[in-house]
Amino acid sequence: MSQSKHKILITDYAWATLEPEREVLSAIGAELIVAKTGTEIEFLKYAPDVDGILTNWAKVTTDVVKAAEKCRVIGRYGIGLDNIDVATATSLGMVVFNVPTYCLEEVSDHAMALVLAMARKIPRLNNEVKNRSWDRNIGPQMYRIRGQKLGIVGFGKIGKLIVPKAKGFGMEILAYSPSLTDKVAKTYGVKNVDFEELLTEADFITIHCPLVPETNNLIDADALSKMKSTAYLINTARGGIVNHDALFQALQENWIAGAGLDVLPEEPPADNFSLLDLDNVIITPHAAFWSEESINDLQISAAKGVLNVLTGNIPDAIVNPEVLQSTNQRFRPK
Repeated sequence: MSQSKHKILITDYAWATLEPEREVLSAIGAELIVAKTGTEIEFLKYAPDVDGILTNWAKVTTDVVKAAEKCRVIGRYGIGLDNIDVATATSLGMVVFNVPTYCLEEVSDHAMALVLAMARKIPRLNNEVKNRSWDRNIGPQMYRIRGQKLGIVGFGKIGKLIVPKAKGFGMEILAYSPSLTDKVAKTYGVKNVDFEELLTEADFITIHCPLVPETNNLIDADALSKMKSTAYLINTARGGIVNHDALFQALQENWIAGAGLDVLPEEPPADNFSLLDLDNVIITPHAAFWSEESINDLQISAAKGVLNVLTGNIPDAIVNPEVLQSTNQRFRPK
């Protein structure tokens, strides 16, 4: 009797085709079950019968994880894991992995693009001309970028990649991370500072930390009140790191000069989302990760992670290695 075909649930994706995944997983004759609505109810319908789950932004909740009785692996299309109940998956013996090398260049490029767009008032000036005006003095005053201070919150892979790009424009770099050491800071040519010094000294603050309980609402009213009135906030990490009600007040009352956001607490935002009506904020639709190269690499890497687990190999970026030692682990090594 031939072995039954593996089934992989794709909860959601943001690209045109799943052909790269199909090609990689054809090695084990896997069938892709592609969710149509992206709702928990739909995931619960398919979960009991799948061997693996791949998710992009959709939440793989506790109930979904528990319902996936034969599932051996959950993979994240990307880096952050805040949409997966990793703890429950681990307790039930499932391997969880992500793609930590994904879109590093793209996100760091996008963050720098937002720095430049705000520093040079590109959207405002563009709109001014298209509205048949010719006023270069709208909005805040412009200052030379060279010599200004860029504060990096979170000094992981993306935070480190921004350093040479910002230095190329002559910026001085401040970095804050609880795990950053003076030795590492010296290696990258940045100044290791505490959070308060970064808030008060930086001309631009760019966020690159994960969303965890300690960073939820990290940028709140108190933090925003400590920033320079000429400073800008950039967030290409996770929307929940910033308190957007406080940010609205800070932007409306000119506590800070502006903000550039690629991530929001709700995506897409409601029509009445307050920040949409402000001239001193740039919002892009969670697009920092996107390039043709990054998407193709992501699809192939994620599919290979599932393939590895289902063929008895440990994926490159397992996030819960302790599961391999548990008595109820579902991973079947070669």
